[in-house]
Amino acid sequence: MEKESTNSSNPKTFKKESTLNKASGNKNFKKKLITRLSKIKYEEKIIQVTRVTKVVKGGKKLTFRAVVIVGDGKRKVGVGVGRADDVNLAMDKAILNGKKNLITVPLTLNYSIPHVVKAGYGACHIMIRPSSLGTGVIAGGSVRTVLELAGIKNVVAKQFGSSNILNNAKATILALTNLNQQIELGKYQSTRRQGFYDKIMRKYKNARIYN
Repeated sequence: MEKESTNSSNPKTFKKESTLNKASGNKNFKKKLITRLSKIKYEEKIIQVTRVTKVVKGGKKLTFRAVVIVGDGKRKVGVGVGRADDVNLAMDKAILNGKKNLITVPLTLNYSIPHVVKAGYGACHIMIRPSSLGTGVIAGGSVRTVLELAGIKNVVAKQFGSSNILNNAKATILALTNLNQQIELGKYQSTRRQGFYDKIMRKYKNARIYN
């Protein structure tokens, strides 16, 4: 009994206990974060599943490629591509890839985009135009699915050039990212312009006072 009491009174043992408690606390915090992230629900739509053959020294190797669009319907959307020997594995890889490459889309009060935007990926070109309430999503193919999963409800989109499913989906995501960048630039420019006009007004007021 005496030995036990002496060990507990040691400062070294007290330090070890405190470090263990901290480590356990960090683990619990990480577990909570993982559970929070897993609770976020995303909609997944499989656009395309194709067989891809690769010519190897021994002959032809057959694999599957899956293209999946992931989105929460509230400003977040992403396109994922996955390749594997099995279809289910390819789909799982594509979903993971899509979740990694999510982008945020700026929405207006009409659940539309702020302004017209154009983008191109490969031979595919796309134009997305905002529209009024009650219009719906006027688009086709993979462009429609991307816009719907992004949470855009009133929009008009037009495809030009190639009708490749994956390239059109990537072109729409490029257009939506450009839209985001332009909005950020516009905010910065507006503050700069406001400062410029304020300076001009001060000069004008000073000139009037002196005259």
